[in-house]
Amino acid sequence: MLGDHDTIATLAVKDLQVARDFYERVLGFTARDDVPEGVLYASGSGAFLVYPSSYAGTNKATAMSFQVPKGGFDVEIEALRDNGVQFQTFDAPGISWDNGVASFGDDFRGAWFEDPDGNILNVETGAS
Repeated sequence: MLGDHDTIATLAVKDLQVARDFYERVLGFTARDDVPEGVLYASGSGAFLVYPSSYAGTNKATAMSFQVPKGGFDVEIEALRDNGVQFQTFDAPGISWDNGVASFGDDFRGAWFEDPDGNILNVETGAS
């Protein structure tokens, strides 16, 4: 069944070159492969595909999350800020905010931001 296979996130973008500049220069990814559909990036043990689509940016929910160990979370957030990433905040029960970073109790922290096409990305301390 499907649970036996790897998955990849797929992110629609309007302009593939603008997206490449963001994912490679701002977020620091290296393209793993140029594929007919777009660009494939490795991320940890997973991967994600950035591909051109007229539907880019229409999803208003989190499209992809990066799981960062608690001890490295603040370093990643500061690196993103240094590269010009601006974090979003929103109203939700049980969340407290500090300078764009959400806390859910003692065990979970997260920050949300958009790519140039409005895809919502998240950095979080992980589900475990």
